[in-house]
Amino acid sequence: MSRPRKDVVVRLDLFVYTSQMKQSSVTETKNGLSAILEQVKAGETFLITEHGKPVARLEPVKSNENRTTEEAALGDLERRGVVLQGKGRVRKELLDQPAVKLPRGVSVLEALLEERRSGR
Repeated sequence: MSRPRKDVVVRLDLFVYTSQMKQSSVTETKNGLSAILEQVKAGETFLITEHGKPVARLEPVKSNENRTTEEAALGDLERRGVVLQGKGRVRKELLDQPAVKLPRGVSVLEALLEERRSGR
């Protein structure tokens, strides 16, 4: 019914975001709509293709009630495929790590770009 996950890469300014999305052809979607909808209800997003070209994205509907401006903006970015929101919790060991100390006069952006260039 659905194909294995494939990486979807979206370029946003200088940064590249990678997410994984299930793909299904129009025929596969039509023939297996109930099963696909169950997966969408569980939080999956499907890229619907026709002759190998993307034509639509099938994703869960999220309630707009009680959303902050930031949540609404993030939801809009997710709908457009720029970001993919996590579905789990952040691991405690990540939150317990000390903040990175940058040398005086070095910007966070410069440090991030240098880290990406060096492959760390």
